[in-house]
Amino acid sequence: MHQHHHTAGGARPRPLAAAVATAASAVAALLLAAWGSGAFGGTTVQDAAGGYLSATATPVAPAAAAFSIWSLIYLGLLAYAVWQFLPGALASGRQRALRPWAAASMLLNAAWLWAAQLGSPSVALPVSLAVMLALLAVLCRMLVLHLSTPSASFLESVVSDGTFGLYLGWICVATVANAAALVAALLGIAPGAAQPALPGGISAAAVAVAVLAVAAAVGVARALRGRISPLLSFAWGLAWIAVGRLAGPAPMPVVGVTAAVAAAVILAVAIAARLKAGRPGRPLAHRSKEAPA
Repeated sequence: MHQHHHTAGGARPRPLAAAVATAASAVAALLLAAWGSGAFGGTTVQDAAGGYLSATATPVAPAAAAFSIWSLIYLGLLAYAVWQFLPGALASGRQRALRPWAAASMLLNAAWLWAAQLGSPSVALPVSLAVMLALLAVLCRMLVLHLSTPSASFLESVVSDGTFGLYLGWICVATVANAAALVAALLGIAPGAAQPALPGGISAAAVAVAVLAVAAAVGVARALRGRISPLLSFAWGLAWIAVGRLAGPAPMPVVGVTAAVAAAVILAVAIAARLKAGRPGRPLAHRSKEAPA
């Protein structure tokens, strides 16, 4: 059934070496995550870069509880790091193509946590955003690879497609928040300002609504043709932006409602597209590669 995935005996050490490198990248990402949470004496992300990366820094920053999704993402990355050593995964041409990108995504995540700790917002924010954009590009490439070939099993769909899909959806939200933090710093707006003053009298709430509308449009476009896992974490992030703006210390009701509506619409379209693509419960490996998974 899987003969086309197998390689000659002499080629086996190469996938094994790549798997070891990927596992090492996962360990590095987990250690840097612990450091970024304040363990080992590191500054927490909440307090790094002058507070511009905190949950209340800008109108599009998700509430603090949103970041709990990292626990699920890191668990998935750890599961992937272990699963990829199974014989079927080592012999898989699909995973051979994915593995370098998976390792790169983990190393870039570690690099982002390092960049956030660079001290001055004028240094930490542009460097962290550059790293974040590189990470976003890597995860988008992984999505293309996941879509181009079907998974060999339900377990692969969960551990590989699901993990990196959730990772991508959250990084989309995090990129918006990181970019907003940089813009706020460049304009001299203090983190968490109740009524941010933009040049020309432009309303910060109006800008935030426009950004969320664009994010929602991108999410709906992806929901119509793509995996559901990125959309779940994307909607999760938007929902917590809504919570932060409706119940946070600096409320912006119009931004909160916009974020809530965006999250609901993306979820609704994603679920509808999923149901249309095939019967619920049908094995993912048997669906068309164009179907959401």
